[in-house]
Amino acid sequence: MRIVTIVLAVLVLGMAGSSFYYWNADQKAGKEISQLNQNMDKLSTKVEDFETRKAEQVEQIRLTHDSLVQSLRKEIEQGQIKIKQVESKLSVTLIDKILFASGKAEITPEGQDILTRVGKMLKNTSGKIIRVEGHTDNVRIHPRLKKKYASNWELSSARATVVVKHLQDKAKIPGKRLQAIGMSQYDPVESNATRKGRSMNRRVEITVLPDL
Repeated sequence: MRIVTIVLAVLVLGMAGSSFYYWNADQKAGKEISQLNQNMDKLSTKVEDFETRKAEQVEQIRLTHDSLVQSLRKEIEQGQIKIKQVESKLSVTLIDKILFASGKAEITPEGQDILTRVGKMLKNTSGKIIRVEGHTDNVRIHPRLKKKYASNWELSSARATVVVKHLQDKAKIPGKRLQAIGMSQYDPVESNATRKGRSMNRRVEITVLPDL
């Protein structure tokens, strides 16, 4: 009888311990599920906030695009400027002759006026980086300009730099938002085999990008 009692006691204690273990595991799992649900709610809120900010940025860029198109309508119709928007990215492409004399990196008076107008509109694109790229055709630098610009690298870089300085000095865009990049002849948009193609390749591209 005593042995039976002991066995029953052991079984009862084992069942109690097992019940406590599963109860404890169930409590722990419940807390983990609750924490996961909270994390999911936070993530969902962040996604909604991101989508809202993205929509606001796209709308901001759309308004800037429309303002630029209206302000530069004459130059656009003459094929001197192209403006393109893809979601929150905006690009303004200016062929070189509207900004510079041949083989030079000094902005013409007409070019200064255009860049000032462009800059004042781009200044309002808060939270964006403004990248200025200088591009050339594949024609070698004329011998008389070699001392100043050894190659198309130097010329494209100089043009990008003077445009950036103009945007900073005249349009009052903070320097930390500006980037100047010389691309030389290595990113053509048309064939260099024709005069028209080379003219399209000699350009300055101003691109508004998210500040990552």
